[in-house]
Amino acid sequence: MKHLIILGDGMADHPVERLGGKTLLQYAHTPYMDMLARQGQTGMLHTIPDGFAPGSEVANTAILGYDLNKVYEGRGPLEAASIGYDMQPLALALRCNILTLADGLIKNHHGGHLNTEESEPLIEALNEALASDVVKFAMGIQYRHLLIIKGGSKHIVCTPPHDHPNEPWQPLLVKPQEGWEDVREVGRMTARATATLLNELIIKSQEVLSAHPLNKQRVTEGKLQANSIWPWGGGYRPAMKTLSQLYPCVQSGSVISAVDLIRGIGCYAGLRNIVVAGATGLYDTNYEGKVAATIEALKNDDFVYLHIEASDEAGHDGDLELKLKTVEALDSRVVGPIYNKVKDWNEPICIAILPDHPTPVEIRTHVDEPVPFLIWYEGIVSDSVQVFDEQSCRNGGYGLLKPNQFMQTFMNIQ
Repeated sequence: MKHLIILGDGMADHPVERLGGKTLLQYAHTPYMDMLARQGQTGMLHTIPDGFAPGSEVANTAILGYDLNKVYEGRGPLEAASIGYDMQPLALALRCNILTLADGLIKNHHGGHLNTEESEPLIEALNEALASDVVKFAMGIQYRHLLIIKGGSKHIVCTPPHDHPNEPWQPLLVKPQEGWEDVREVGRMTARATATLLNELIIKSQEVLSAHPLNKQRVTEGKLQANSIWPWGGGYRPAMKTLSQLYPCVQSGSVISAVDLIRGIGCYAGLRNIVVAGATGLYDTNYEGKVAATIEALKNDDFVYLHIEASDEAGHDGDLELKLKTVEALDSRVVGPIYNKVKDWNEPICIAILPDHPTPVEIRTHVDEPVPFLIWYEGIVSDSVQVFDEQSCRNGGYGLLKPNQFMQTFMNIQ
């Protein structure tokens, strides 16, 4: 039995008055996901362990069966692995957004949907102006980059910018973690010194980026400036076992995603990283290319993790119509073609479909709530659920699972 997880990032939502009180999954036309729910078994899943914030790095790592209390080090080290950055023993790696500040507010977390080609000269300019023996910026994808602080302390409080759209940015600057302000780990600066350095870099980056020709050109074109860095999600190098070590049935596996974070989780999990041309993490992503890569990977690998980011980005932007389109595109351009291709294979395929967390369009940030999931394979005994959504799956045969129970349940299907 081969195993495929199709992850619709942020796909779950709340009831929306404009949709007659329905969630987006209830309102959207999703015949393939509904069919698989009807023919398979469903349930609800807690993806966020107690004590953790509802971030994608937490949820996706938990979905894969890892104990976050043992392996969690933040988003930065995962994204470092994705881009091939070799973290040294004393490095602190942080996700570094390039975003838009205006009128004292965080206008968006993505610099006006900055693309990778636009980001490259900005990262070069930041390194020229601000890099040192202690500070280095590393290029990632689109607006998502990496900031390395040699000897930095992870005991700091950083704010994910996508959680605070249209809020004042200055109160959200980095702070030392209570109780760690002046503690000095061997070879590292204190948390207070680390927070001070990061805040200085944020302020200085605004001067560098606002003066850059790319941003001046964006102003003349009526576009938002990508005018500040925002570091968060910092940590040290994590110690994670591979999926093959955790689940002996996984002799080989792969991950397909446009997002550095997910690729980084895959690296530490021992999965082969498949890069698809035209995969953007947005609604304009190359769905067909991702499907083709998934089908090809399933021919050789025991396990494939297909991650689709688009719904999460639309949710953060508060764009109801676009998020509906992303949900329907996942169904018609991903789930349907994959199902139609593998349903008659000689070697059976077990498919799971789920979000990692809700990203409600009317809140525009992640929330810590259970998400619906379905599991389908040829011959599974179905439950009574007829459609795939947040309400219906509450009556599913799997019930409500804790974070570590999903992967155990899924991989035990042989």
